[in-house]
Amino acid sequence: MTDLEDRRLGATTILFGEGGGKYPDNNALVVEGAESTVLIDPSLGVRTRGRDGLPRVDLVLLSHCHEDHTAALPLFRDATVHVHEEDLCGLLDFDGFLDIFGVEPERREEYGRYLKKTFFYEPRPDAVPFRNGDLFDLGGGVSVRVIHTPGHTRGHCAFMIEPDGVLFLGDVDLTGFGPYYGDAWADLEAFERSLEQVRGIEAAHYVTGHHIGLLDDRDAFLARLDRYVDRIADREGRLREYLREPRTMDDIVAHRFVYRPHDEGAGIPKAERRSMELHLDRLQRAGRVEREGFTFRRR
Repeated sequence: MTDLEDRRLGATTILFGEGGGKYPDNNALVVEGAESTVLIDPSLGVRTRGRDGLPRVDLVLLSHCHEDHTAALPLFRDATVHVHEEDLCGLLDFDGFLDIFGVEPERREEYGRYLKKTFFYEPRPDAVPFRNGDLFDLGGGVSVRVIHTPGHTRGHCAFMIEPDGVLFLGDVDLTGFGPYYGDAWADLEAFERSLEQVRGIEAAHYVTGHHIGLLDDRDAFLARLDRYVDRIADREGRLREYLREPRTMDDIVAHRFVYRPHDEGAGIPKAERRSMELHLDRLQRAGRVEREGFTFRRR
């Protein structure tokens, strides 16, 4: 069950996840046209609801190929599944799915069991790739347009739903935590370009995959987006300040710039390390940080 009621916006219905889509759940969308119906990002909450609580689903669209956005896919084996071509390998087989996260060979068996047990992963070798700008015409003037917004993953996408003017942002989730770019396929600078891209999109409604859920006001959306973007600069500024003295990568990871020092979880050190690698790479290219052996220092 969820603590928020579903919200209908014309042909679009927001299926709010538990806690407003708090991980491991997320917010999903159903878009009903005259000829076909699309489900976007089938979540754990959708799995709990089951198919009986939904209209007939003809197509499933994924904003990206992460575990929390694919958890209910096994309920829709008779629907056509679409994902951006850059994330397609994650649906074709389990090794491709683990590649997106960058799971090391020695951890694949253990982590694979966790993903299959908790998020019910099943491969979909029949999955069909889409590309930026592709349009899904559902009939009756209802359509879903693909907007490629890489950074969180290589194939992460937003969707514009017309005629409702709903922009689904996926994991551009506008949370206070800030952008997540802690997996192997994440790209900090691509994420920043995607954030500028969505800033320029006019919509009547902005929907996030997690936490924030629905914003009906553009000014509120822009204010949230500004705070979200600022988290990147804040992390990088604190990192540069910390590097006034030589620090190893282990020092940097332990200090925490993305997560809080007391946050716990098996994947947190790895995500922190990957995030800081991206910041350090940029700072070194800009000549603002130098590396000497195993240490980094501000220039």
